[in-house]
Amino acid sequence: MPDRLQALWRALSASQPPPPGWLVAGTAVLAVAVLVNRPAWALARHVLTLAHEASHGLAATVTGRRLGGVRLHADSSGETVSVGPARGLGLVLTTVAGYPGPALLGLGLAWLLHTGHLRAALWLGVGLLAALLLVMRNPFGFGWVLLCAALLVAVLGWGSPTGQAATAYAGCWFLLLGAPRPLFELARARRLRRERDSDPDQLAQLTGLPATLWLLGMLALALSASVLGTGWLLGWFG
Repeated sequence: MPDRLQALWRALSASQPPPPGWLVAGTAVLAVAVLVNRPAWALARHVLTLAHEASHGLAATVTGRRLGGVRLHADSSGETVSVGPARGLGLVLTTVAGYPGPALLGLGLAWLLHTGHLRAALWLGVGLLAALLLVMRNPFGFGWVLLCAALLVAVLGWGSPTGQAATAYAGCWFLLLGAPRPLFELARARRLRRERDSDPDQLAQLTGLPATLWLLGMLALALSASVLGTGWLLGWFG
């Protein structure tokens, strides 16, 4: 068993050569096309919701709350239930983690890709999805997570190096560039008074700080992560 673990670690920690520039640029264009095409966005935003709810769940676990379960719905909304004190830092961190979560995940993947650990980035995605499977509490969400995990495993097992690189970069670009969009949509919904029970509104009730301030803070964090991750993917930073 130790030999197998060492072999697994070598496979995960091994670096791969950087992909050609056309692939990095092409996957960025693909991510933008998904974001601006309404039918494609309606389908792909489920991935952002999964990352959003996973971020809530991770924060709840790290802060000592008991994770009750995660749900993903067909309208691309989601729900994460955690059990613990009704107020306090743990609940605040759990609530604030959702919207910036996809951008921060994209930032982590961008760093792995920037440092040449492409397969590790894909395996990280598989690991996160496997963890989500254990806490998913509705059939629709379970099916979506299983589909995404199966696609990543298939790419890792049978995909060519170019196919693996395209998958990793396309997913990373989508997280980085797509993460701010739900926050802009939320800002518009709040301005039209269509949404008053969002994460920023819950944070306002927990802390007494205005919901708009929380929304702006989340947006600043998401945009900062997106810019830094973009810089790593494009080789702007060493």
